[in-house]
Amino acid sequence: MREFFWMDGYGPYVWAAYGITFLVVLGLFLESWWYARRRTAELAALRERSPRRMRRAARPLRPERQAPAETAAAASASGRKS
Repeated sequence: MREFFWMDGYGPYVWAAYGITFLVVLGLFLESWWYARRRTAELAALRERSPRRMRRAARPLRPERQAPAETAAAASASGRKS
């Protein structure tokens, strides 16, 4: 088992690289999780502060699209050719 960890003299370099990589990935995960929690709390606070009538009257983020058949029918009804 000792030979496995020693790796012909390269063990300290290899295991240090694995350890540093693990710590960096763990740090990135924890930072992302922490920021997501903060943003969720911030969004909840903003929703609480906004008046209800403004929330109901808000426009959708994407405009509604008409089906191609409806668009062609509307164009022919107005006298345009598509």
